[in-house]
Amino acid sequence: MREKGRAYLAQIKAGILDNNPVLVQLLGMCPTLAVTTSVTNAIGMGLAATAVLICSNLFISLLRKFIPKQVRIAAYIVIISGFVTTVELLMKAYFPALDRALGLFIPLIVVNCIILARAEAFASKNAPIASMVDGLSMGLGFTAALVLIATVREILGAGSFCGISLFGEAYQPAIIFILPSGAFLTLGFILAAVQKVKNVQQDRQKMRCTECSVEEEGAE
Repeated sequence: MREKGRAYLAQIKAGILDNNPVLVQLLGMCPTLAVTTSVTNAIGMGLAATAVLICSNLFISLLRKFIPKQVRIAAYIVIISGFVTTVELLMKAYFPALDRALGLFIPLIVVNCIILARAEAFASKNAPIASMVDGLSMGLGFTAALVLIATVREILGAGSFCGISLFGEAYQPAIIFILPSGAFLTLGFILAAVQKVKNVQQDRQKMRCTECSVEEEGAE
């Protein structure tokens, strides 16, 4: 049980950091660029996608031995669309303002490449619990990336966070950050920062390996 727990934690960590679907795999760019004008929208989209990921991964894993290979993609889309419809109806009922803000991007979760990729690459080949954990990890990674991008865009472009003003009326926001061009700029700078951090970590690991090999040669 401990080994499985550690494996699941490693899965979640990989989904959020090492194998983030947006910042590392560059998947789901359409909603990432479109809905990150505010943190509230980013959280709503991220949680909706996470719920669909978990449920669709579970059902696809349970049915993986019964779905013919020839129609697997069509079957995945049918399963995913069912959960997307459920999430959309729940949002319309309980979060109508958020549903209006996200608009068409909730139904478009059906063809989100993150969800289809995890269905094909993981859920169709692994057990239900592991598939649910994979959906959770990728969903949390997607949500974290959206919130990070939205935080930068909303603070710089509107001077607020979750709709709460941070700097008062005297602040002159950089409107470009809440425009489409600002989404590309913000994403580009964040990707550059993530790649820089990864390069530094890799360089440190190489230095440690070199020092270890030198010490081993000296000991011999």
